[in-house]
Amino acid sequence: MLKKITEYFAAVLILILTIGTSSAADKSITIGMQLEPPNLNPTGGAAAAIDEVVYANLFEGLTRFKSDGSVAPALAKSWTISANGLEYTFNLNDTVTFHDGTPMTAKDVKFSLDRARSEDSTNAQKALFVDIDTVKIIDALTVIVTLKAPNGNFITNMAWGDAIIVSENSISSLETAPIGTGPFKFSKWVKGDRVELIKNETYWGDQISLDRAIFKFISDPTAAFAAVMAGDIDAFPVFPAPENLSQFASDPRFSVIVGSTEGETILSTNNKQPPFDSLTMRKALAHAINRQEIIDGAMFGFGTPIGTHFAPHNPDYINLTSNSEYNPELSKQLIKEAGYDKNNAITLKLPPPSYARRGGEIVASQLRNVGLNVKISNLEWAQWLEQVFKGKDYNLTIVSHTEPADINIYARPNYYFQYDSKRFQELMRELSETTDPKKRSEILKKAQTMISEDYVNGYLFQLAKTGVANAKINGLWKNSPTQANDLTGVIWSD
Repeated sequence: MLKKITEYFAAVLILILTIGTSSAADKSITIGMQLEPPNLNPTGGAAAAIDEVVYANLFEGLTRFKSDGSVAPALAKSWTISANGLEYTFNLNDTVTFHDGTPMTAKDVKFSLDRARSEDSTNAQKALFVDIDTVKIIDALTVIVTLKAPNGNFITNMAWGDAIIVSENSISSLETAPIGTGPFKFSKWVKGDRVELIKNETYWGDQISLDRAIFKFISDPTAAFAAVMAGDIDAFPVFPAPENLSQFASDPRFSVIVGSTEGETILSTNNKQPPFDSLTMRKALAHAINRQEIIDGAMFGFGTPIGTHFAPHNPDYINLTSNSEYNPELSKQLIKEAGYDKNNAITLKLPPPSYARRGGEIVASQLRNVGLNVKISNLEWAQWLEQVFKGKDYNLTIVSHTEPADINIYARPNYYFQYDSKRFQELMRELSETTDPKKRSEILKKAQTMISEDYVNGYLFQLAKTGVANAKINGLWKNSPTQANDLTGVIWSD
């Protein structure tokens, strides 16, 4: 009997040690996100939350953004550009396979680029591919992309999440069970709760340190704070309650990570819907806004005032905030000149992020103070995408445009704020055809000035990247050159 009891406890001890060893060896990370993506297909959705899960982790493009904003090789190990700037010859890495085991070849590159630029493409950034004339397969590892006109941004465009390379065989599963080439593979999506990725043991590139990544969706800032404090969340790269950052900073268990983003936070204005189809009314709107009050009240001081759609950390940025300085008396005068009827309500439709909801309350108050009849409508992301982004059924909204160097969206007359300027469209054509850095800089400065003086939108602030993480985590991005939670370089320290 004693022998059996001894054997029993020995077995239990071995089991406990085995479980403990397995748990210790399992290198996983749980990332907090405020918003759940509507799907996991970056080639068919505009929501930034999609790339926050899949960019560089699950999907890859010919090139990619690094944490410092530079562009590096990815699926293409190298490329050459013809003397006339029209032909890009991409040399692909030769050991790449999709997560289902099939090789990634030039055929997949051609399929992906042709699909993105097709007439029926649903790619939210279809303009990235508009200059492509032909995509020609030379052999399994070589493809030539010929442009209609020189485009100095083409290599950068191929680094966007919208330009990932996919397999024709997996198109039907992209939204809910995606198959990519990245260092993580899709494992599970528990709707309303989390997405789980696991390590791709047959990844073609450098192996990652993590075995598993869980993206946990917590919309409520109070719940997000509690989850981080309890250790249920290892890192919240964009923490939704900046007022709590000082508390984390004083706790040695955590590190607070403050950097910059590509997120121009704007009071988006419908340029074709009254009353803001009037330049005078858009100018009045701009002078009614107190940017610093919004930054302090909604973001607890985190954010940089902007006067145009351009990131202040960009070397080509010019400070145009004086064009729309806070001047409520001038705003009232312009409103009177425009003949605004106070009986006509102005809709301010706000998506879920705290910068929009909190900032929206402050903006609405500022606009009411100059005599505008503003009504707030809080929308979920799906509603916002349907009503505002697609349907253009709004007067005003607040959103951060997190795509890198995206001033070219102002050349799209059918884009949701419906700015239609032939002068600006010509300027963007000139930019696309220019490769000389000095000339490109001059054009970009003209473009910034033009949209500022046309008061296309109300330019509020550059979104800061305010995150918190377990102090033992290294390798998270400090800045966000694109909207992503790139975990490929993350490690746990002892």
